Amino acid sequence: MSVRKIVTVVEEIRAEGGRALDRPARIAVVAAVIENPWAGQGFVEDLTPGIDAHASDLGALLAPAVLDALEAPAEAYGKAAIVGLDGEIEHGSGLIHTLKFGDHFRKAANATTLLPAVEKRGPAGVVFDIPLKHITDATIRSHHQTVEVRLSDAPHPNEIVIALAAAAQGRPQQRLAPLSTEQ
Repeated sequence: MSVRKIVTVVEEIRAEGGRALDRPARIAVVAAVIENPWAGQGFVEDLTPGIDAHASDLGALLAPAVLDALEAPAEAYGKAAIVGLDGEIEHGSGLIHTLKFGDHFRKAANATTLLPAVEKRGPAGVVFDIPLKHITDATIRSHHQTVEVRLSDAPHPNEIVIALAAAAQGRPQQRLAPLSTEQ
């Protein structure tokens, strides 16, 4: 796996809706900018060898890094794969939609739910939103949120940005009733 760079972003929200929070709300994102393992090969019928060669290593690299950056236990999490213009969305999807990748994050965060994801193709500097859900119960509305990410120089046409995001809490000042109140 060829990693050009790792980018870490930590957002700390101290007020929302004109009111200070009791404690700052933290969201962390760690993104690896990697060379697309299928770059220059044309249409590749079987992506399995590339997935087997890279997905687990990416999960092992990013999962502890995002939790370290968060500096608190994760309550919500998500993932992203942003493919450069010369690649296919399937290249990014193949790397993140496998237990070889996601189980590193699930184990590190003591999580049980599926990781919500965004995949897209775009030029360097493309903006993408990583969806987050609660780590053990995807129906907990307070933890449905997104974090916006942009890397000014990535992905290059032959690269993929693979990112993990974690939040230490739900949305700041959330006031929605639990889903069970509508059933």
